[in-house]
Amino acid sequence: MIITRTPFRVSFVGGGSDLPSFYRKSPGAVLSTSINKYMYISAHEYFEDEKYLLKYSKTELVKDINKISNSLFKECIKLTSTKPGVEISSSADIPSGTGLGSSSSFTVGALNSLFRYNGKERTKLELAKDACNIELDILKEPIGKQDQYAAAIGGLNKIKFNSDESVDISPVKISSKKQQLFEQSSMMIYTGSTRSASEILETQNNNINSNMDKFETQKEMVNLVDEIIPFMQKGDIEKFGNCLNKNWNLKTKLSNKISNSEVDKIYGKSLKYGAYGGKLLGAGGSGFLFICFDSDQRNKFTELFKDYKQVSFGFDKEGSRLVYDDSQ
Repeated sequence: MIITRTPFRVSFVGGGSDLPSFYRKSPGAVLSTSINKYMYISAHEYFEDEKYLLKYSKTELVKDINKISNSLFKECIKLTSTKPGVEISSSADIPSGTGLGSSSSFTVGALNSLFRYNGKERTKLELAKDACNIELDILKEPIGKQDQYAAAIGGLNKIKFNSDESVDISPVKISSKKQQLFEQSSMMIYTGSTRSASEILETQNNNINSNMDKFETQKEMVNLVDEIIPFMQKGDIEKFGNCLNKNWNLKTKLSNKISNSEVDKIYGKSLKYGAYGGKLLGAGGSGFLFICFDSDQRNKFTELFKDYKQVSFGFDKEGSRLVYDDSQ
């Protein structure tokens, strides 16, 4: 049996600039970190050697690879040349559609497991490129490509997207003390619903293509990446939060699907009671709202949002990795 563990991610500023409608005209960039919430993918022999057994939120047992309903599993199996007679299962710490890049973590993790199951090993950079190939080129999902790199490589990074389709990864160094302060000064609040990012990103993509004002707004969000990094490294939570708030106000100009009344209520309440800023994670619409505040105020915010599911998290530094292999 092979088991891989692949992290989810939190993206702070610059989101949307990883869409081709933007970075092919002007370089895109995001600041993001992988977190200690994970997608687990296992692969091992199945006793019926002419069938694929797939277990996720559904169960599929098929002979013909083209009859597989889960498109991500199907394309990962094809790309890795995995033959029938295999059982592949997935489980996750947090459900999909909550803004943490779960579909890309799934794709990267499945590729990592299946390559290793077939006796091959891919670098983290290769896994990210393979995942982008499946999601963007083969399946034509109207999404960006930050999540695949964040999941595969791991860590706190500035990720730059170039017009020639290349991607530059620049690790952001932060002391363990400042990292701990950051973790103590933030939380994720579940807004109570999930969604597909595709529709929101497709609207945002069209708006950037057709509206110069929205394109310039996206450029302002990219500029926040270099502005916010020093505040994070210095442990200046207030100025970090102020940058998040700027990003929030800019992002909501890109599409009317970015936020909704429930999210606005939660975010407005957090600011009223002293939060420095926040970010609706992922494309928007619903899912997790990230907020940051003075670490001394953590108990206050825990009580303030006691009626919502709250998630604390730590930084992940490893990216997608093998956690179990009994074939050796």
